Amino acid sequence: MDKNELVNKICAIEGLTNDEKSTLIELLRKQKKYGLVWEDKPEDVEERLREELPVLIEDTSKAIISTDTDAPNHILIEGDNLEALTALAYTHKGKVDVIYIDPPYNTGNKDFVYNDKFVDKEDAYRHSKWLSFMSKRLQIAKQLLSDNGVIFISIDDNEQAPLKMLCDEIFNENKLIGQIVWFKKRKGSFLSNKLISLTEYILAYSKNGNTELFGGLPSNNESQPIIKRTNSQKELVFPAYIVKTKLPNGVYNKGVYGNGTSASELIEDAVVENGIFVSELKIKAPFVWGQDFLNDEINNGTEIIVNTNNFQVRVIRHNNTSIKALPSFIDGREDGATNEDAYELLKSIFNIDSPFQYSKPVNLVKKLILSNSFFNKNINILDFFAGSGTTLHATMQLNAEDGGHRKCILVTNNENNICENVTYVRNKRVIQGYTTPKGEDVPGLMSIHYVTTVPISYLERRRKRICEHWSLQLPICCVLKMTSIQKLMRLEVLKCVRH
Repeated sequence: MDKNELVNKICAIEGLTNDEKSTLIELLRKQKKYGLVWEDKPEDVEERLREELPVLIEDTSKAIISTDTDAPNHILIEGDNLEALTALAYTHKGKVDVIYIDPPYNTGNKDFVYNDKFVDKEDAYRHSKWLSFMSKRLQIAKQLLSDNGVIFISIDDNEQAPLKMLCDEIFNENKLIGQIVWFKKRKGSFLSNKLISLTEYILAYSKNGNTELFGGLPSNNESQPIIKRTNSQKELVFPAYIVKTKLPNGVYNKGVYGNGTSASELIEDAVVENGIFVSELKIKAPFVWGQDFLNDEINNGTEIIVNTNNFQVRVIRHNNTSIKALPSFIDGREDGATNEDAYELLKSIFNIDSPFQYSKPVNLVKKLILSNSFFNKNINILDFFAGSGTTLHATMQLNAEDGGHRKCILVTNNENNICENVTYVRNKRVIQGYTTPKGEDVPGLMSIHYVTTVPISYLERRRKRICEHWSLQLPICCVLKMTSIQKLMRLEVLKCVRH
């Protein structure tokens, strides 16, 4: 139970005077705790939400409808993301499986707007404003996550530490999956006289604390060790003509090979001829397998390999189906997931210089989405800092690659016409297909619906009645309209489209 809930309970206690209640509340608020403390800076949008209810209305003129009636329905919401999240809290509570966001990094270089003003390095409340801003949105994001849901948050050094502590409070530190380091550039900037920034971070939290993230399948020729230095010493016998090796031909005398707790001991001399141990191989080491298990693996076709002169045994399993976890380091240079890749992709889509700075690469976001949708390709995805719309692009690309039915919701404002001219246009071209500057035709993908948030004056604050109109199951898109403020309770569902 948080402090706000306790305050409400104190206020509801009968038999106490107002002064007594005030004293109890004051004592409660003076309690010390471990965690972040910042001065809350109210947003203008919060004031609006006290008097207005955001309602989502579809702009049908921008809808791109697929001829495939079974195509997943993707939604682009234009509007303030706090308003949009407030509306989604009624329609999508507990239904979102993956949230990926790339919020403003609050560098002080006019990348973060608060109450319609840029926050610069001279603002004494710079960090408090950012934490207030993020806290309100992450609180709702937590409500939207499904039981197995995961949220990924990109960040850099400017706010990494405060964000980690904030997320520990909101999602619970026990729900932390980990922090991913992303190598973001092929070449660093040589203009810096301090550190050349080559990495950023991605914080990952799960709703239930037990979600396992898929990082890939092992290749058929990928070996794994069966020695672990923390295990107790065991002696294993490997039959002759079984163990493959790259060691030169010859006799290897019994004795200890390697150093430390992971060293291996040859119990008897061993002989190598033409890439195989022709003698029985007896090794004592901290093995994870026992003799019976080893024998079963050999009988089932598992390959045994010793390629180094410290006699570290590795195997290629006969049924190599074990799942790799998502790694804590993503090298964008190897995965085609660098800032340069993101820039070149936008350039190819728009056929001009990239219209958006610092877009995240599609392959990076694909990897994150896939980590929680490899086994369930019919999931819901949300990005409420949509930027250029990479998350929707990544979703559609994944669906095209593996036949998935993932659905994506993007939220962004229209500051500098970014929603209409960048986010929407980019994904429209991805959906319909486009031609790159090199003349290469890229085929189109699926469909999208364009939705705007319209604040409606909420005079009576009767949310329950409104929610009855929004008790919808995905993938239903509703268009709501109000004829006048006085007729608020006559909200009608004018059109429902099942996609």
